[in-house]
Amino acid sequence: MRTAVANAFYGVLDYVAWPAGMLAVAPVAVRAMGIERYGVWMVANSAISVGAILASGFSDANIRYVATQRASGHHDALCRAVRSTMGIHLTLGSLLAVAVWLLAPVMTGRLVAANSGLRADCLGALRLACLLLLVRALESVCISTQRAFERYGPAVRVSAAGRLLSLAGAGIIPLARPSVTAVLVFASGVSLLSLWLQVAKVARLLDISWVVPAFDREAMRALVGFGKFTWLQALSALLLGQVDRLVIGAALGAAAVSSYVMCVQLAQPVYGITAAGFHFLFPRISMQYARNDERSMRRTTITAVAVNWIAVAAGTGLLLFFGHWILRAWGGAEIASLGRPVLPIVLCSTAISALSITGSYSMLAMGRVQLVTWLNVAASGLMVAAMFRLVPAYGIRGMAIARLAYGPITLGVYVPLFLRFVRAQPGAKPAAGAAVLEDA
Repeated sequence: MRTAVANAFYGVLDYVAWPAGMLAVAPVAVRAMGIERYGVWMVANSAISVGAILASGFSDANIRYVATQRASGHHDALCRAVRSTMGIHLTLGSLLAVAVWLLAPVMTGRLVAANSGLRADCLGALRLACLLLLVRALESVCISTQRAFERYGPAVRVSAAGRLLSLAGAGIIPLARPSVTAVLVFASGVSLLSLWLQVAKVARLLDISWVVPAFDREAMRALVGFGKFTWLQALSALLLGQVDRLVIGAALGAAAVSSYVMCVQLAQPVYGITAAGFHFLFPRISMQYARNDERSMRRTTITAVAVNWIAVAAGTGLLLFFGHWILRAWGGAEIASLGRPVLPIVLCSTAISALSITGSYSMLAMGRVQLVTWLNVAASGLMVAAMFRLVPAYGIRGMAIARLAYGPITLGVYVPLFLRFVRAQPGAKPAAGAAVLEDA
């Protein structure tokens, strides 16, 4: 129990450290850099985040493979999987880094066309983003490996400290030299140090001299078979997170976008903190599944689902009660007025989606990655179709209603989970050590 609570705490810390740091440093950074340079920094950070997420789409596959091989006692196969994941992320990260490098001049022209004095700084920042997204992709292998060993604390402490130190640099360095490039040079140095520390931790954990990228055929087949679906989920989430804003902006203008986005950002922690806090279930249930420990798996899952639903209900209730006042203090009277009829609907849609979190982790741990992926893709498709029908007729409220289409579909993960626990008998399934990714 103590390990589970500690891992949940560090999962939440990993989620909140970056946005909390951004909120703290934003006023100082805006004054020190100026609005235009701050905007360039934000775009560079977005490029790093998007690139790193797309390049790190095989982290969940690594967690499950390593956890099941660890449960089966196959240390050599476990090490080959970690090295193969490093090879996959190195390849994906390099391809995305090259793409951002080639697009950097075009993006620079779009961002600072009217201010030639910022062109060199913007171009330098975007090209440094290439290095940072590659480093983040490689670091994600180390983090996911430690999570597979249910060691969230050591990985999160290094990662969070590195990111917060980079944010501190963004507030201090521009006081001496208002340059986004200088800020990202400092961030690159911190990220490389963080990567080195994470690799050293994984090497000690695996009892090997160093983690060298490789492409083992057996490990690659299992990782790609599972990881192609988790990568598709990451891509869908990125696209979905931008489509609603684009539709609102094109249909209703900037004020509506601001109000809608602030409502979504206010509601997002209900999902994000829950997902981060319960992530430890993924490696734990993966190991229980590999050991054919049906009783422990059932107990862990049912307890987690109950706590998940109670936590979502509590968080949603608090925001329903205090949300309007928070929105008013955060965005002002106009934003609060526009968001008042929308916020309860957005909170409801986010809460319904958050109820599926433990079910999704359980299904992924049991190898049902295709089920989880296609439910998410179907939910995304229905939401996008609904928003194009509802926004012209109902405006910003129509967009919020369209979000309600997403959650009920993702709750479908509980149907096979319920049927499994009703029908399955302990010992009925052969041990999963040899075929750890059966859906692939």
